[in-house]
Amino acid sequence: MESRQHNATKEPEIELFVKAGLDGENIGNCPFCQRLFMVLWLKGVKFNVTTVDMTRKPEELKDLAPGTNPPFLLFNRELKTDFIKIEEFLEQTLGPPMYPRLSPKYKESFDVGSDIFAKFSAYIKNSRKEANINFEKALLREFHRLDVYLNTPLPEEIDQDSVEDITVSRRKFLDGDHLTLADCNLLPKLHIIKIAAKKYRDFEIPADMTGIWRYLNNAYACDEFSHTCPADEEIEHTYASVVRKMT
Repeated sequence: MESRQHNATKEPEIELFVKAGLDGENIGNCPFCQRLFMVLWLKGVKFNVTTVDMTRKPEELKDLAPGTNPPFLLFNRELKTDFIKIEEFLEQTLGPPMYPRLSPKYKESFDVGSDIFAKFSAYIKNSRKEANINFEKALLREFHRLDVYLNTPLPEEIDQDSVEDITVSRRKFLDGDHLTLADCNLLPKLHIIKIAAKKYRDFEIPADMTGIWRYLNNAYACDEFSHTCPADEEIEHTYASVVRKMT
């Protein structure tokens, strides 16, 4: 798969390796793979994506990245591993004027959803019925924190000279109206939670969390996110072996 191209005379040669799905070909469930897929797409650089079937890793990939699981990257034929280091490398290397900066302006945009996935994991792995309500409350607290942040206007949304008093943010994403690295980190995790928690715990993000639903609806309208999501079945299959039956 190739992304959009710039009219540059010389672009880097980039190949992203991601986890394959159940059929060995389509995209599998891996939020870190999707994170890097989104970053490259948002950068607007030309790149190829190769899915790696982890049940029968091809010999050439064993030689290329021994002991390494996706995601990993070839940048001008040089191997890059560790998704956080890859993201930092791409942000530093693919910068203006040819490529956009993706770092968020506000630190809290990165911090606000940092505990959601851990709370979800604890919730879905819990097998004690009497403890379920407390795990669910802990997850909901993190969702509430995110919702408050998304509904709180950012400084640039507030015009001191305007007669209109903006009390609820109208922005599309965490840090404004453009996707940033913060969104590339959080959105794949929110998608997994949305699918797996509904399937195995009949849990849904409350409808009154309008900031989160505005955020998700805007994100699903973006190809960079919606077209890099794994199929629901991939997520459900992954968590079938993780979820604990209530006793």
